[in-house]
Amino acid sequence: MDSEFTFSITTTRFDEDYSPSESSRITTNFANLARGQHRRQNLRNALAMIDQRFNELAAADNPTRDRYTVELEIVSVGMQFTTEGADREFPLLEVLDIQIVDRRTGRRSHGIVGNNFSSYLRDYDFSVRLPAVNEGAAAFTVPEDFGDLHGKLFRHFLDSDGYRDRFPLPPVICISVSTSRTYRSTDYRHPVLGVEYRQDDYSLTDEYFARMGLQVRYFMPPGGVAPLAFYFRGDLVADYTDLQLIGTISTMETFQKIYRPEIYNAHSAAGALYRPSLEQQDYSPTQIAYDRVERSQLAAKQGTYTEEHFVKPHGHVLERWAARELAPIG
Repeated sequence: MDSEFTFSITTTRFDEDYSPSESSRITTNFANLARGQHRRQNLRNALAMIDQRFNELAAADNPTRDRYTVELEIVSVGMQFTTEGADREFPLLEVLDIQIVDRRTGRRSHGIVGNNFSSYLRDYDFSVRLPAVNEGAAAFTVPEDFGDLHGKLFRHFLDSDGYRDRFPLPPVICISVSTSRTYRSTDYRHPVLGVEYRQDDYSLTDEYFARMGLQVRYFMPPGGVAPLAFYFRGDLVADYTDLQLIGTISTMETFQKIYRPEIYNAHSAAGALYRPSLEQQDYSPTQIAYDRVERSQLAAKQGTYTEEHFVKPHGHVLERWAARELAPIG
């Protein structure tokens, strides 16, 4: 491990009693649900939706559609710098870890780690650095090294003993498809992931995750109405069991139904040619409170927080460390 910093890993159970820690980004999906007057009901309903979707997809030898339940843990990764000062610790990222419980046999199995992805440094890149670069610019510009530091830190964490000792497989991150891209269905069908789609061009988010060493594929699972974007290392189809993939689908499709119902809770499924839109009117909102406006407003505040407590105090250390790392991917 580098002498400039170390990683730490802590976990928090995500259930109806969950409350976000002070270091959690309050705009991340699970933290957003756990705020306000209806927080407990939000969480209870979201967890019930996850279980229902899991059992729909895991229908084999499951006639009553209640054989499985999903348990979630928030994995918080911190960085500890060896330099003196008030900002020696910083919350680098948070992901979700999944456990699958078979109620019939009592067997517990490990799902996939990753799923939801939360990062203060990503807020800084997209909500502080990118707007600053483009202020007054004649055309939209993305810096050549955009996402480079974030990507190197993420890959370094995945290669660390702390990650490898705790998680046997690489992560899979699953998010919404981009509203700025067009997707076309292919002839490939996976029994769990569903219909594969391909996009007309990579989005800025796709390129950002590529810096993290993750490639992307798009699938619309059986019974779904829109494709999901899956970011992964290795082989998405071969490296994970069907139940593991179902765990990720059921969890992240639920979050997207709550966060982007116009896309993932639409009344009509995506066709062969699909352009997702938040202007869609033919959809059903969930009965779960989610403050999407506040989420977008707070991203800039969280980016500024990162600049003040991570980039500025540790910039010279991070630049020196990054210069020794591998060239960026993508």
